[in-house]
Amino acid sequence: MTREEVFEFLNSRNYDVRISGNARWIDQKCTADVILIIADCILQHTGYNTETEFTVSDIWQDQYTKYNVETIFLKPNLDSNMANNEYDKYFSQPINLLEYSGVLLDIGTNSRHNYKINNLELLEFIALRETNSLFFLTNYIRKVLQDSGIYDSFQNFFDNQTHNDFIQLKQTFIDFTITHTRINKPLECGRIFTKILNPLAFSLQKLGTRRGFLSPTPITLDELRYNRINWRDELSGKSKNITRQEYNGQKQQVDATSRYNVERAKRIVRRFNSQYHNSVSEVLQDTELVNATQIHHIFPESEFPSISDYIENLIALTPNQHISMAHPNNQTRYIDRDFQYICLLAKTKTIMNDLLGESRTETYNFYNYKTVLNTGLGTDDFDAIEYLNFASLLEKIDLFYSDFNTDSYGYLLERNRPLL
Repeated sequence: MTREEVFEFLNSRNYDVRISGNARWIDQKCTADVILIIADCILQHTGYNTETEFTVSDIWQDQYTKYNVETIFLKPNLDSNMANNEYDKYFSQPINLLEYSGVLLDIGTNSRHNYKINNLELLEFIALRETNSLFFLTNYIRKVLQDSGIYDSFQNFFDNQTHNDFIQLKQTFIDFTITHTRINKPLECGRIFTKILNPLAFSLQKLGTRRGFLSPTPITLDELRYNRINWRDELSGKSKNITRQEYNGQKQQVDATSRYNVERAKRIVRRFNSQYHNSVSEVLQDTELVNATQIHHIFPESEFPSISDYIENLIALTPNQHISMAHPNNQTRYIDRDFQYICLLAKTKTIMNDLLGESRTETYNFYNYKTVLNTGLGTDDFDAIEYLNFASLLEKIDLFYSDFNTDSYGYLLERNRPLL
């Protein structure tokens, strides 16, 4: 699903809270990182089947969910009594948001809520990467506020950014919520207000709210996360400001999140390759007739952890290509540089077809691919390449692999080099 199609979906629906009276169109646990993992858990539980019914409890009790939520968010065991109330909010609030937005469909009766996937492509879009989830969340919030007739108050605050405008906006939101929904406590309204204001503020690079007050500086991405740890900062050693137990907990979270993100990225590449490349290897080779069951890091995970979960750094290969060509003699710590060049040509073709072809899905991201190339090749030369300028991008790749040995994999050049 493209971003334009996300807009089309949101614009096709009326989210007016004055009509629905639904106070739970967003809530305290509805952050982009939580919505992403809940969307992913729903996809894994249902197997991408839009006819599969499920409840909040089904997602909660799924083994995939249990493993990832407990390890990533360092929550108590999902079966423990002390966790029940916390987990009820953690799972039900994002699912309520996805249902109100129309991504999910509530087919339950009376007080029992049974759900089905209503828009599979959008759910996959949300689960693809955190920036996608945040894009959806921000524009969903904006559309609800517009439909509900109070977005002008938010726009006035963003235009003026004064303390008085902040106080006025917060009170306007509290009055609106108490008038049109069942929420009747200003404190609860204030907590929800933060989850509404700050994603919008971040998208506009504006001031938002911190600890209930006007923030003195613009809102940052890290402030929007439920898990406020910078996953891409390596923990090189224990800080003097934290205990050993706290350090071990942080490291456990970082490691768990890294594993989760890499495995999720591999699943996405495998599913995309199955849907749009008939499960064959992205590196076209006449003698390789079996399916591409291996997902390979073009730039190795151990050397480049910051791009290890970028789908633009992953490529679908056959087992033979993976263990004999990408990693000669199955030496996983060794990358054949000549075959790496072939992989980059093939990956460029995949990304170009996804962004410019007839079946454009925008699963891949051109800017992310430039980040992968800059990081993997130790340069910033790709920054200057204009959006979707694949000709210049290929020229730059060729330059970095000018020492390519045609005697090794020269026979793969013709079939794998993109046609511009």
